Amino acid sequence: MTDTPTQADQPSGELLLQTVAMPKETNTNGDIFGGWLLSQMDIAGGVMAERVAGGRTVTVAISSMAFIRPVPVGAIISCYGQLVSVGRSSIKLLLTVWCQPRLTGELHKVTEGEFVFVAIDERGNSRPIERA
Repeated sequence: MTDTPTQADQPSGELLLQTVAMPKETNTNGDIFGGWLLSQMDIAGGVMAERVAGGRTVTVAISSMAFIRPVPVGAIISCYGQLVSVGRSSIKLLLTVWCQPRLTGELHKVTEGEFVFVAIDERGNSRPIERA
């Protein structure tokens, strides 16, 4: 690997969340647990979805998910989001997680997934998304 990622190896979309992968989030192999990464993606996607919907949303589906490489403890993880589509009440986002291990500093993609959120009203029923 090179120290400088190529253009294709760069994150794209909006930076939605950035945190450090801590030891309490490890699996039995000592890597960061995939479920924790998934939860971070859901949090990040929720931030973007609520902004697009102009209010409360809920996650209704993860239509695809791929874990590309393990995340070491102490790495900085960054979740990026891209708007794929907006329906009557649904929002589809492509979410990617990039990792920068503290020892090497090399930036690489570790996971990506397509998440679907639905805008809801105060009773929890789906509602139409206002379009600007």
